[in-house]
Amino acid sequence: MLRSSVLIGMLGIPLTACGGGPTGPESAAPAVVPATTPTATQRAAPGAPTAGVRAKSDLAAMVEAALAAAAEKTGLARSDLSVASSEAVVWADGSIGCAEPGMNYTMAPVPGYRIIIEARGERLDYHATERGYLILCPPGRSTGTALQETM
Repeated sequence: MLRSSVLIGMLGIPLTACGGGPTGPESAAPAVVPATTPTATQRAAPGAPTAGVRAKSDLAAMVEAALAAAAEKTGLARSDLSVASSEAVVWADGSIGCAEPGMNYTMAPVPGYRIIIEARGERLDYHATERGYLILCPPGRSTGTALQETM
């Protein structure tokens, strides 16, 4: 009898720790609001029409960021710069097609963009992620490795 009481008592402790207490709206934990609202691309299912539309607007924003970075780097006016090409891609890994020797990168595909800016005969190769990380890939370092081009 004593043994079954101890066993019931031991089993009851974890159950009472999980339940009980007040319920209702006044006892609910406050909602956690993320610092940023997910974009349509982040919420959309793969292949959903809104993902492609969102990628185009993100590509336009990244082209503008690349133009601003190129103007700052070269000291040229934006009117002296032109976009040779811009495309949405999926990079093969975290190096986003511009691996730096001696560095390790995540081995997961990374959605992003490739933007080539021409500045008075010089080609500037910008690589970016969908999240807005933009780098100028030095000549000779670009692997151009993208799993696929996206629309």
